[in-house]
Amino acid sequence: MTRKLIFTFGIIIGFFVIQLRSFAQGSNTLEIMQAEVLEGANGFERLIGSVRMKNQNSLIFCDSAHFFREENRAKLFGNVRIEDTEDPVKTRSAYAEYDGNTKMARLRNRVVFSNESTTLYTEYLDYDRLGNIAYYFNSGKVVDSVNVLTSERGRYEVNLERITFQDEVVLVNPDYTMKTNYLVYLTIPKTAETKGLTNLVSKDGNKLDAQKGSFYNTQSKQFRFFEGLVDTETSRIKGQELFYDELAAYYKGLEKVSVFNKERQVEVFGDVGEYWEERKYSLVHGNALVRRYFEKDTLYMTADSLISQDNESDSAKFLLAFRAIKILNKDVSGVADSLVYNYSDSSIKMFQNPVMWNTKSQISADSMTFYIANEELDRVYLKNNGFVVTKDTLMNYNQMKGRVINGYFIEGQISKLDIDGNGESLYYALEGDTLTQGINKTLSATIKMRFQDGAISRVTYGIKPDGKFTPFQLVNEENSQLDGFKWRIDEKPSMEDINSWRTVEEIDLNAKNFFNQPNVKLRMPTDSEIQKSLEKRIPSLQKRTLKPLLPVKSGG
Repeated sequence: MTRKLIFTFGIIIGFFVIQLRSFAQGSNTLEIMQAEVLEGANGFERLIGSVRMKNQNSLIFCDSAHFFREENRAKLFGNVRIEDTEDPVKTRSAYAEYDGNTKMARLRNRVVFSNESTTLYTEYLDYDRLGNIAYYFNSGKVVDSVNVLTSERGRYEVNLERITFQDEVVLVNPDYTMKTNYLVYLTIPKTAETKGLTNLVSKDGNKLDAQKGSFYNTQSKQFRFFEGLVDTETSRIKGQELFYDELAAYYKGLEKVSVFNKERQVEVFGDVGEYWEERKYSLVHGNALVRRYFEKDTLYMTADSLISQDNESDSAKFLLAFRAIKILNKDVSGVADSLVYNYSDSSIKMFQNPVMWNTKSQISADSMTFYIANEELDRVYLKNNGFVVTKDTLMNYNQMKGRVINGYFIEGQISKLDIDGNGESLYYALEGDTLTQGINKTLSATIKMRFQDGAISRVTYGIKPDGKFTPFQLVNEENSQLDGFKWRIDEKPSMEDINSWRTVEEIDLNAKNFFNQPNVKLRMPTDSEIQKSLEKRIPSLQKRTLKPLLPVKSGG
């Protein structure tokens, strides 16, 4: 028989004093605090209207409930709320099951789990009140003052203020969007730590990727990516460990670092690298390697340390290299102690006993500058103690020296040399290409030499040159060399030297990226949709019972 009752806390104690006395003795007892209607007995009761229950410090509200008194559990229906009297955790759902013994709440349909400024939305949530841990599955969304995070599965450890997201994780805030499959988010410091592949796109379109996880402070805007890659409009930076300060626009990479300037087509590799994005300034050291990409060729350079500046001003766009300099491309190779590469005029200045080789020529000076035009060696400028050595067809060493030398090239081969100041030349006079007649040695303030296919074709001297011819039979080591001559071919770098200096791991631009995967999910049709589809295609089925064609449901 149905009895309508309006319960208050005092009425319940008085009316059900015998029933409740035994349960009140246990600390896990699920108590009825209020209801408008009570039905049932013998261990099962139905509570209807403004239901209020209590389990220790948990208050439970709903429209109606099935209370299994002996089992100390309840099924809750309609506008379900569970609130904690000692902490700010609150939950809402359309349906829930609550076990007073295990303190486990299973909430379903339109679930909202809130803890101060952090709110979790899902359709399926298991809340362990004893451990103060909430588990969701089949997708959920967490929102706080800064971020929105979604995933297929998650665990919210309230006491630790830690949420673990798994499978198809997406973190969105005003500055960027991140995707991964595993993310741990601390709600108080607002930090996010990921494991495995992690991809991020900023509001400016910059891309940050990590193959082995990342750490991000969402408030200070500082990232740490492991096996990371940052791709911006102007640059691409990679490192085994990559630090990025978004507010300072500063990057630092450790181990296998590369910095690629997209505008200049210059890529720098090293052990440690730093890059200031606004200044367009980078520092790389530790077996550094430079690759300057041209359409037809690549210029390689090694150094111990590198500094690159790509300022807005043309005069402030350069690359500095220090110690152990080796340079190589199809036309030229060289060594030096230090070097400056100017982006504005494609000039390379080499200092402290530099040497450069071009086909059959060796060029040295106290300092030298050579220029690249149309992706080929165009000219060279030698300052102080310039010395040029070329080999003729009989492998003789023709030599030229002077205070200042300007050399010019056509299609990568030397075409002329202009010596200005203290000029000296020593070249072999040949009869055809098979016989050496002797040596012409000349002193002149200025000397102009023209070459054909790398061999001297014409020599012009300035006023009052002092020349001497030595017949071949009188040629010896002393009179066949100008003062300061040294053939340094054993120092000439090769690609083997470049590759042994640093082994480069090329960036895989087609690596897996969560942003390249479609967001559309395939939904399986329901039983009724299958039935309607069959009826449309097979009209005769409309007169039949379709139950045998549909899956059999348990309990149905």
